[in-house]
Amino acid sequence: MEKLHNITLRHFLIQDEKCIGLLFYPNKVIQALVKELPGVSWSAEHQVVYVKNTPENLSSIYKLFRGVAWINNRYFLKNKPIATKGNEKGDISWVEKRKPRNGWRFCPREYLQKLELKRYSASTIKVYVGCFEKFINHYKDQEINSLNENDIREYLSLLVKKGSSNSYINQAINSIKFYFEIVLDMPNRYYEIERPIKEHKLPKVISKEEVLLMIKNTPNIKHKCIVALLYSAGLRRSELINLKLTDIDSKRLLIRVEGAKGNKDRYTLLANSLLKDLREYYKEWRPSKWLFESPSGGPYSASSIRQIIENTAKKSGIKKKVTPHMLRHSFATHLLDNGTDLRNIQALLGHNSLKTTEIYTHVAAKDFNKIKNLLDS
Repeated sequence: MEKLHNITLRHFLIQDEKCIGLLFYPNKVIQALVKELPGVSWSAEHQVVYVKNTPENLSSIYKLFRGVAWINNRYFLKNKPIATKGNEKGDISWVEKRKPRNGWRFCPREYLQKLELKRYSASTIKVYVGCFEKFINHYKDQEINSLNENDIREYLSLLVKKGSSNSYINQAINSIKFYFEIVLDMPNRYYEIERPIKEHKLPKVISKEEVLLMIKNTPNIKHKCIVALLYSAGLRRSELINLKLTDIDSKRLLIRVEGAKGNKDRYTLLANSLLKDLREYYKEWRPSKWLFESPSGGPYSASSIRQIIENTAKKSGIKKKVTPHMLRHSFATHLLDNGTDLRNIQALLGHNSLKTTEIYTHVAAKDFNKIKNLLDS
């Protein structure tokens, strides 16, 4: 049986119109059949044969090459989403209320709507809008849809020369891909854009003694409960902010975390020793809906949480800069040191993959303590 030829389908924007590009090695049979496609054309700019992107044309491609060529659509059909969703409903009102800036091009309206409809978190929206606007303003004299792979690579090269972090460059790529692949519905349009090598940084932690010192040095009962909950439940800052009074199950000593990262619900631990403080806090502050409320009655702000942790760490004499997420890292590391099974830690943290949780094995002292140092032997 004759071996099938291979045709790869790719998304292209040609003369501001969505098109299906057909990539294949030169072959007389394929070239003859391609000419039978309705409205087929050649793009000198992209060096590709293409037809308009319509369901009818896509169907024609499959019919025409059935038994002759294998259609590779891995770059064409929808794949996994570009980014995970956060645990808070996205709010784009702050973007829409911005006053026009002289010469600054704002995100297209449909970009913002798509972020909101897909329920990306407020923090992700802020990052995507910021990154994408810097990109389109770098090319402010060009139509957005006319920008191609070479323009993106040139922009990314500029970011590298400026010394931007790998994390920021990846965020910039995600924000650009979001427009072309999600807003314009062209999956895997920029599949081959090179990303920087992922950095593997170990989580920063503090000792249990330092955590207890921080809890002791909090100025009031509200701050004490915030510090203690972040650590003892292994919560993300956004998860703490979104806790409701009804999420505290004092009888089962559990905390329900709703719509966490990836839109997943989970349960985590409630320290029995913290119950008394939580009840005292409730009597004094009387929150109505959220466990920790701002003066206006809404959820406590992320910046306030960060400030509480930083100030308490300084007051406790801890030299390193302590962040809310360091308390979550410390929670996981200390559990591992105490012999807790890695899969249980994974469940408590809400990680999708055990590989994500395994990073704490590199900072846990449990196994290192069994090794006698050469200078001490």
